[in-house]
Amino acid sequence: MLIAAAVCPCPPLLVPEVAAGAAPELDGLRAECFEVIHALAAARPERLIVVGPADRAGRGPHAQGAAGTFRGFGVEVDVRLAAPVTEDGTSAGGDAVGGGSPRSLPTSLAVGAWLLEHAGWDPAVPVEGLGVGEPLAAERCIEVGRELAGRVERVALLVMGDGTACRTLKAPGYLDERAAPFDAEVARALAAADTGALAALDEELAYELKAAGRAPLQVLAGRARGRA
Repeated sequence: MLIAAAVCPCPPLLVPEVAAGAAPELDGLRAECFEVIHALAAARPERLIVVGPADRAGRGPHAQGAAGTFRGFGVEVDVRLAAPVTEDGTSAGGDAVGGGSPRSLPTSLAVGAWLLEHAGWDPAVPVEGLGVGEPLAAERCIEVGRELAGRVERVALLVMGDGTACRTLKAPGYLDERAAPFDAEVARALAAADTGALAALDEELAYELKAAGRAPLQVLAGRARGRA
């Protein structure tokens, strides 16, 4: 059953080495993310599931200990998704996923792994990742969330996702006047825990506005609706 859920942004710039000179500007945001993770830990879940947007190669489940990297951003920073603890109390590796085929975490889950590590997540609490394709239809996102809700253990959910990328003339998606209202509605829905509004987010509009969080948020909506 779902006992706690939280949402964090997932830009690689949250990693100081990636942000470089701009790193201090994001100290406050990092601190807020750490506080969110501490709140999830305080709920004493039996498992944490980190859900984030992913390209085709990163979609699907990622086991605890799965590896990720930020080397594609020009820095030698590697992470693991809360590497599990062995019987002797040491941290174990383990980037084999789904029957032993190693693959890298998608960037959103790599950011999540970095946040968990630096927030001091207890590696004795199992963690798994789920990469969700942004083209995934809303109905399927809701279904995935409900499938997660079928678990009997106490589960916390950390949803990684970003808002639109069309808020200014210099934004990656240029200026789109629909972006600010879209982001405002998402913020309102999250603040009010309005799962109906999250489930109703327009997938085509989200894609046009480059909102890299629509699908994970709709998984959250399905998870919350289906909780025991």
